[in-house]
Amino acid sequence: MAEEARAEEIQLVVFSLGREEFAVEVTQVREIMRMEEITRMPKSPSFVEGIINLRGQIIAVVELAKRLNLETGERSGDTRIIVVEAEDIKVGMIVDSVSEVLRVGAEAVEPSPTLATDISSAFLLGVVKKDNRLIILLDLTKVLSLEEMASLGF
Repeated sequence: MAEEARAEEIQLVVFSLGREEFAVEVTQVREIMRMEEITRMPKSPSFVEGIINLRGQIIAVVELAKRLNLETGERSGDTRIIVVEAEDIKVGMIVDSVSEVLRVGAEAVEPSPTLATDISSAFLLGVVKKDNRLIILLDLTKVLSLEEMASLGF
């Protein structure tokens, strides 16, 4: 019985962009790192901030707020790069802060309502209700535009 309960749980890395909370599945996160110098890439999409050298591997870094059509905040000591992997492509995502790893039952993820925001519903897997919070669960394969990243050579 305990094994069945564990199978129905998911773990999420929760982070903020402005006043909103977002999450991705912990299985897609490879690393969370402090902000570092990013080398700009000419002719890349506007949401691609540039590239970094991560222990000998070059990875693209995206400004997640720009990708989601949100206002970008000022960078601070809390700003992080979440290195994620989806479909064998590693990408860094700049976020305002990372708050926690949250364990929730799979039933806590509800379908995305039609949101009155600029965030494309194609980017969303659902919404997690936790206490008095609403946490938006992102679909990394859509957010990161993997075809676009692959065409850039990442």
